[in-house]
Amino acid sequence: MTGTASVTGELIPIPAVCIGKEDGMALKEHLKSGRSSATIEMTNKSDMIKARNVVATLRGIELPNEEIVIGGHLDSWDLATGAIDNGIGSFAVLDIARAFKANNLRPKRTIKFVMFMGEEQGLFGSRHMVSEAIKDGGIDNVKYMMNLDMSGNPIGMNAGGQLDDESFFKNLGAAIQEQDTIYKNDFSNRSGLHSDHQPFMLEGVPILSVHSNLDLSIYGCYHSDCDDFNLVNKDHITNTARFGTMMLYGLANAEQLPATKMDSETTKAFMIKNDLKEKLIIGNDWKWEE
Repeated sequence: MTGTASVTGELIPIPAVCIGKEDGMALKEHLKSGRSSATIEMTNKSDMIKARNVVATLRGIELPNEEIVIGGHLDSWDLATGAIDNGIGSFAVLDIARAFKANNLRPKRTIKFVMFMGEEQGLFGSRHMVSEAIKDGGIDNVKYMMNLDMSGNPIGMNAGGQLDDESFFKNLGAAIQEQDTIYKNDFSNRSGLHSDHQPFMLEGVPILSVHSNLDLSIYGCYHSDCDDFNLVNKDHITNTARFGTMMLYGLANAEQLPATKMDSETTKAFMIKNDLKEKLIIGNDWKWEE
């Protein structure tokens, strides 16, 4: 397992170092014969750098001030290419944008296609986008956020938030299933943390994600050096683009959105109801005073 070992983006107080798989396996073999010792000499530097979110905007034709954000994080971590986490998600965002362009889809609401940076370091890209939207008042225009993180071969949807109309997603899923029965129209209403939807969710923005149907062996490479391009299945990423386009268009073109943005107190109650308060406190993200 690799990564920053931090859920806040802050430097951890205990120094940690990662070694490659080959060295790790060699050390494991050596330990079979008894005790071993090792000396590591290294230098380390941590400093602020510049990184950029990539944003493409498709302006809505009827409700241009109502925005749907779809995003996936483009960054990875230290020892691997991050093909599953999150190459398949970020490039599905790109393919969905291409599908809108190729089919001349012009929805009622504005869509922002976003590739976030710095997710693995502490959701830096999505936090920045939300904080800037709060500063200029644009957060009031964000009506939904669709997040694709390790998302592939969707068979259903998860709608995080306080739903006004659960049937909207079931009906939308049924329409997708008519196009291809690979899609099973599974549905859930759960809310979790630690991806780019989180800063939006904390501002009361409803969230949409997908139920992925990836090979279980893939998850054995989560945050490890085997998360490489050979794990990518062309049919799976194609299905993400196909079904994701249908989901996004259905949402952006809805007569009435199935959920509305929650105010601060309602959002607080929602976090408590979903057992997220303690996790948010640990991550220094609980913004409500007691």
